[in-house]
Amino acid sequence: MTATPQKHLLFVVSAPSGAGKTSLCIEAVNRLQAIRFSVSHTTRPVRSGEEHGKNYFFVSPAEFEALLQQNKIAEWTEIYGNRYGTAKQTIAEAFAGGYDLLFDIDERGGRQLTDTYDDVATILVVPPSLAELRRRLSGRGTEDEHSLRRRLMRAKEEMAQMRWYKYIIVNDRFEDAVEQLMAIITAERCRRDHGIVEELLNEDDLCKG
Repeated sequence: MTATPQKHLLFVVSAPSGAGKTSLCIEAVNRLQAIRFSVSHTTRPVRSGEEHGKNYFFVSPAEFEALLQQNKIAEWTEIYGNRYGTAKQTIAEAFAGGYDLLFDIDERGGRQLTDTYDDVATILVVPPSLAELRRRLSGRGTEDEHSLRRRLMRAKEEMAQMRWYKYIIVNDRFEDAVEQLMAIITAERCRRDHGIVEELLNEDDLCKG
């Protein structure tokens, strides 16, 4: 892999449906400085209340394909016939503005980013148990018994695919999980700052008589 120069970090947060990653991400971004959500491009139609450039960059299938052909997409996937992806320009603009980026994406997108960028922190959010995940999904009131079983099987498949992630957060008590996510981000930022030691060692004028 050819390293891509960067001064800021990418945080990939993934989870099976119902594990609560979106709420965790929103809370962590609201509490921390110099980090924001990555806004994806998508070919799906705009839904009521959504805004172009805020929720997604809404583009046509032809426009998305053109971005792919021009190698302007950093990661992408297709869900139910709609494409979702992150433009390389989105990442570059965040770094230029002094921001780290947090991604709420799946395992395929996480692999694509780690293959292209250095210092990508991958974080898997899991429920405390499948029984609890079933309870949360059932509480939505949108799933019948067959759908619940299918979602639980899919959750197990997704977690198996993401066992390579660097960090695991068990979202049992929400506040604890938020603090863990913030701690991971802080720790990765401290690790990134190792370069400052070299800068300090090169500042030798004050040590001379």
